[in-house]
Amino acid sequence: MCGIAGTYRWPDGKVVTDRLTDTLAHRGPDGAGRYSHPAGDGEVHLGHRRLAIIDLSGTGAQPMVSDGLALTYNGELYNAPELRAELAAAGVRFRGTSDTEVLLEAWRRWGTDCLPRLRGMFAFGIFDERTGELVLVRDQLGIKPLFLMRRGEGLVFASELKALAAATGGPLEVDQAALVASLLYYWVPDSRCAFREAEKLPPGSWLRIRPDGRVERGRYWHLKDVAAEGRERARSGEQPDLAAIVEESTRQHLLSDVPVATFLSGGLDSSYLTALAARHQPGISAYTIGFRAEDAKFEAMPDDLRYARRVAERFGVDLHEIEIAPNVLDLLPEMTYHLDEPIGDPAAINTFLICSAAREAGVKVMLSGMGADELFAGYRKHLANLLALRYQRIPRPLRRGLSGVVDRLPVATSRRGYRSVRFAKRFLSFADLPEETAFRRSYTMYDRNELLALVDPDLAGTVEDVLTEHADIYQDNDLDDFVNRMCLGDARMFLPGLNLTYTDRSSMAASTEVRVPYVDVEVVKAAFAVPGNRKIAGRQGKAVLKEAATSILPREIVYRPKGLFSAPLRAWMSRDLAPLVREVVHDGVLVNSGLLRRDALARMVAEDAAGQRDFSKHLWHVLTLEYWYRGATSGSRQNAHLTAWKTA
Repeated sequence: MCGIAGTYRWPDGKVVTDRLTDTLAHRGPDGAGRYSHPAGDGEVHLGHRRLAIIDLSGTGAQPMVSDGLALTYNGELYNAPELRAELAAAGVRFRGTSDTEVLLEAWRRWGTDCLPRLRGMFAFGIFDERTGELVLVRDQLGIKPLFLMRRGEGLVFASELKALAAATGGPLEVDQAALVASLLYYWVPDSRCAFREAEKLPPGSWLRIRPDGRVERGRYWHLKDVAAEGRERARSGEQPDLAAIVEESTRQHLLSDVPVATFLSGGLDSSYLTALAARHQPGISAYTIGFRAEDAKFEAMPDDLRYARRVAERFGVDLHEIEIAPNVLDLLPEMTYHLDEPIGDPAAINTFLICSAAREAGVKVMLSGMGADELFAGYRKHLANLLALRYQRIPRPLRRGLSGVVDRLPVATSRRGYRSVRFAKRFLSFADLPEETAFRRSYTMYDRNELLALVDPDLAGTVEDVLTEHADIYQDNDLDDFVNRMCLGDARMFLPGLNLTYTDRSSMAASTEVRVPYVDVEVVKAAFAVPGNRKIAGRQGKAVLKEAATSILPREIVYRPKGLFSAPLRAWMSRDLAPLVREVVHDGVLVNSGLLRRDALARMVAEDAAGQRDFSKHLWHVLTLEYWYRGATSGSRQNAHLTAWKTA
């Protein structure tokens, strides 16, 4: 895993590429490389920061140059051994054992036709000295990031947005539509970018830029098509052997020349992966988290730690326990800087702290259970949306009466929060709505009117655009299965926009690679070949994955209540962060600029403090957005987190 950057026919390209690459040093502390070559009437410059995982020798260094091709690559190819054997049989001679060299030779032989054959996570830039063309590529599911910016006939790209901002010598213009979207979702969708001039290369796509400035784009893999193919497989009665597919993916994800460990929360997804990993790598290490007792009690959080200990003991795993008692006042600006865009999920802090602890112990690679909930309908929202269909059959007067009773219940007192009441209020906020609107409302922060009341009135049209975009993406399929429509929506928006994004940035901030065996092309194909009634059976989410996991895990782990990879936000907001919330609401940059309305924020704070509604997540995101906005508009994005903290 690495950091990549480059410029193509860009003014001061060498200096800019050096600056880009230096900004990405945390992604690759094991080495750095540069490459330059004429391109038309300009030059191409490629930069690389290396985190050495496979082939630790110099033959794996980058940018890798061979017979007219130059490659800067971030990622891992788990089927590199198979591709290497095929290429060697065709006469290719390899100098080393890196997957980088396999990718370069696969490109030489097959060009863009090699892309659907790649199984892994990757983003790369490859330059052809003979044609003068640069091609940028991103993996099928958007696991690895790739940002780019075009000016005239030139282009600049990097693994992180902060690098592009640093390359321009001044602040970029904030895209207010992206900020509105981040308020709705608490993250920026992969289809948008926080800065107007920049963009994200879409998952499963490539971009080619030629010496004359012409740009060509292509798509080599699309989730919509995979879901449609899966539907046809299900209709024909073909059922994938999910246990075998998940085990094979896990085995491939263990490919490494350095130690590999796992995240182990004690929940199904991480426990299943850890058990499978231990089968192939006995004595593997795992890392788990716990919270301060008073925070966990206030939040009524389940005791995940005891389940993690049981799994570790049963499978001979070396378990490392980390108590999360962070100084959130210090971590908030630091994480905002590393996350690149405003992301209001405190799980990013957990990931950063776990990866930091693992890195200190000499671990560079970790496996995560990310993606199983999205693909196999494991979130509460999936079951809740199904239950909403039944709820709508209850006579309307009874529904109104129930809603009135629940609305009057408190979500918290000064001593503890009431999780069940929060869930009930959340459910009733969308249970009466049409499908797409209900699904959006079940996992986003505000309904349409709440969002309009929060932002500058001039942004009303932008709010409508953001809501329409969600509807367009969600409805862009011909699936006749409600559960799989939700899974497809999550795999196209929630997974790349939030979970994969914070996982990449938080882990790489700690110079650690996180691999996601569930977010594998073969696992994804299998997931969409499973009908929805096998994903949610009765009130059991992820039913088909649980069936597969019983082949190795005890039932008490498989069928335990769902755990949380989150943080005790209500405790933090009511204690550590309360003064900062008041300051941001009354005198923050977002409020003073007119972007957010002070009265709407003050009302949220008052209702949350009174225990009427749970706005802890909303207010946490306002804090992350405030810090991000201060940094983004302060001039020096490289030092934005320090600037923001000093002005807080």
